[in-house]
This record gives sequence, structure tokens and C-alpha cells, in this order.
Amino acid sequence: MLLVFLRAFSTLKIPGCNFGDLSSYSCPPPLLKIWAHSDKGPSPSPYVATPRALVQAAFCMAMFLYLSPSRPLSWFTDPAYQEWGFWRKLSYQYMSGFTMRWKYYFIWSISEAAMVISGLGFSGWTESSPPKPKWDRAKVVDILGFELAKSSVLLPLVLNIQVSTWLRHYVYERLVKKGKKPRFFQLLATQTVSAVWHGLYPGYIILLVQSALMIAGSRVIYQWEKAIPTNMALVKKAFAVMNFAYTVLVLNYSCVGFMLLSKHETLASYGSVYYIGTMIPIALIILGYIIPAKPASFKARKEQ
Repeated sequence: MLLVFLRAFSTLKIPGCNFGDLSSYSCPPPLLKIWAHSDKGPSPSPYVATPRALVQAAFCMAMFLYLSPSRPLSWFTDPAYQEWGFWRKLSYQYMSGFTMRWKYYFIWSISEAAMVISGLGFSGWTESSPPKPKWDRAKVVDILGFELAKSSVLLPLVLNIQVSTWLRHYVYERLVKKGKKPRFFQLLATQTVSAVWHGLYPGYIILLVQSALMIAGSRVIYQWEKAIPTNMALVKKAFAVMNFAYTVLVLNYSCVGFMLLSKHETLASYGSVYYIGTMIPIALIILGYIIPAKPASFKARKEQ
């Protein structure tokens, strides 16, 4: 059990520590090398990065407290909700997901501040002159990067970053055979493991399986966009905007499962908007096989 823990811990790559060889690992006790003077300059100070994380946490909590009273989850099961029109239901799903996320942004910001002030968030020095300390080892979320993500594929890179990194390394990459490209199966399996990790609530499982469809659909749009030659800039921009709009729509539709947890309530909410956030990804995946993205012609590549 200890060896399993040490092998997993080795992915942290703590400066000055070598856990690669489990028979003779070494680390300056207790991680003092993080604070030691070096050719980069004096030991790094966490007293700038920590207040920044705390200010971010305070802002996130303020946003949640401001938004949540007007968007209670109980409305999803209120008979009046079923009387709303399609666009009003869809916009309420978006605002509910947007509101809920600030609660998690707050928690992650507090955890980031704790890791930074302890020194474990230090990840090295920038290449600038003079070099500045980096405190992104404990970074869990990039709020703007998530809210303004241009593609669903980018979401795991900016949300719950450390868990996503673990899942990619220990699940996703291990399922991809050498010389083969990853397919939908690897993505679905990774998201299913993530769902079970979160908890055995039906809403978690529905959300994270749904997120596999979301990412696969976004990949199709991206492949189409990439196949368009650069001299058709307007068309490329149209596909980029389409991918952004698709991500916003399907993400906040999918978030309902994470909020409600119940299978019946989640499916009822999805059904109230005609399962649009499930049907669109499936349609895109099918279209990706029917109309595969073709690389730009030799002439177009030469002009590029």
C-alpha cells in the first residue's frame, strides 16, 4: 500500500525530491529545499500569491451569495417550471449552472490559498529577468478559462485541474494502445471513473457520461474548423463561434445532473428542453463519421 501511495505521489514532481526509484527515494526534510536560496535569488515568498487566492475566494463567495437566492434548485421540480417556454427553461438551466459553479470556485480558491501559504504550491521560477516564483502546483481552476472556454475539450484542462491530470495519466492514457488514436471508448471510460469517484449518485453518473458526449461532439466541430484553409477566415471564425456556443449550451444543460443528483429529476429537467444537450452531441458524432474532416488541399496548404 505504501508503494502504491509513493508511486502516485511521484507525479507531484516536488523540487529536489526523487520518488522515481522507490527503493531509494530522497527528499530534503521537510521539503526545505523549496525555501532554500538558489541562483534564482532568495527563497520565494507566498505572501503575494496567498492574498490573491483569498481575494479570489471572497469574490467567488460574494457572487454565489448574490446569485443563489433568485435561482433555487427547487424550481426544477416546481409545476410552474413545466409551464415555462423552451428558451426560458434553457436560460434558467444556464443561470443555475453558472450560479452553482461559484460555490466550487470558492472552495477551490481557499484550498489553493492553503497550499500556497504552506509552500507546497511552489512550482519553480519563471524565465523572466529577474525570475519570479510560480505558485501553480496547487492551482485547481482557471475561472475565466472555464467560463470562456472556446471548446469543450479545454474544460478538463481548466477545471479541477489536478484530478483531471490524474485521470488523464492513470486512466485515459493507459487505455490508449500504442500506435492507436484515442476513441470515444477511452473518453467514456475516463469520465465513468470520474463519476464513480465523485459518488454513486445517478446525477453524477449522468453528468459525466453526458460530458463524454459533449467533448466528443466538440472534437468534431474542431476537426471541421481545422480542415478549413486559412484563406476562408470568416468560415473558420464561424466554426469557432459555433464551438463556443455549443460548449456553453451543453455544459450548462449537463450541469443539472450535478446539482439535482436524482435520476428522475435530472431526466425530467433534460426532457423539459427535449434533451437538446444530448441530441446535439450525438448528432455531431454521427455527422463526424458521415462527413469526416478532410485536410486542406495541397494548393491551399501551399498558399498558407
